Amino acid sequence: MATGYTDFHCSPRLIDLVQKHISEGINEFAPAYGVMSLRERVSEKIENLYGHRYNPETEITITAGATQAIFTIVTALIREGDEVVIFEPAYDSYVPAIEINGGKPVFVPLKGNDFRIDWEEVQKLITANTRMIIINSPHNPTGMVFSELDMLRLQKIINGTRITVLSDEIFEHMVFNGDSHQSVALYPKLAERSVIISSFGETYHVSGWQIGYCAGPADVMHELRKVQRVMMQSVSSPFQWALSEFLEYKEEYLQLAAFYKEKRDRFNELMAATRFKPIVSHGTFFQLFSYDDISGQSDKEFAIRLVKEAGVTTVPVSAFYHEKSKKHLLRFNFARTDENLQEVARRLSSY
Repeated sequence: MATGYTDFHCSPRLIDLVQKHISEGINEFAPAYGVMSLRERVSEKIENLYGHRYNPETEITITAGATQAIFTIVTALIREGDEVVIFEPAYDSYVPAIEINGGKPVFVPLKGNDFRIDWEEVQKLITANTRMIIINSPHNPTGMVFSELDMLRLQKIINGTRITVLSDEIFEHMVFNGDSHQSVALYPKLAERSVIISSFGETYHVSGWQIGYCAGPADVMHELRKVQRVMMQSVSSPFQWALSEFLEYKEEYLQLAAFYKEKRDRFNELMAATRFKPIVSHGTFFQLFSYDDISGQSDKEFAIRLVKEAGVTTVPVSAFYHEKSKKHLLRFNFARTDENLQEVARRLSSY
């Protein structure tokens, strides 16, 4: 229940496509920036969903997963002393990528039990050294999703600045409760100053394949590719070709929101028999639970206790903060079979 991968097998159709391309001998290096047919399909997908067209030749790059994409973008754009705004709790790869490149992370805590952004606070933290703002929606670990107002406020803040937005959108197809994913690609002024990161792993249940992509303006992509060219030779050839064909089956990603909403609702229904209280997830396949009614232990201590006593693994939310957090919250992954979800709730019912 702790790790960020799913319990589900990918589509047999996708496996067949991989096997086909391996059998056809597509086993040499792919182009450094990705197979063109895959870049074209990604461009078409983004345009169909969000109305913005990225040139597959100059504005889309295939990467070895989302984390590599994060590191590559930060390395390309951040220099010694540059400031990068991030929102906490934050995915654990952001800060190391910033600091290893000499940048300074500027932390903005998300507010309240619904983890909203105080944009007035963000505005006050913008300085002449601010080079990047990293956003993540749907948000890991909280399940918060950005609203249209959030995007408009962000657009206003970066207007007339040299700030680039790094938009981590790997859970774009997992948005619930009637909300819609607010990609930066929906906002032309934002798109001019933003780089999107997404991944096929979370979407198609193939996180171990480590294939993702970046989409952004050509000048930013040019800098990113300078780094990628010396960082790696290429991303796996047959898997790229298979994904380029598989993207034609739009239902594979369009049905994910309904699929995971049902999983979330099922898990919360099962957990209602325990004393764990949900902070309802609006996106991703993660669900936070408060254990305030159960223990006063720190979240790290309580998470270790659950492993030892119940054999249930979770992630303490304090792991996503740069300083100790006193929040009594644990992150669960509900991308599991119903049998596993039932067993977790049963084991936790005695607490």
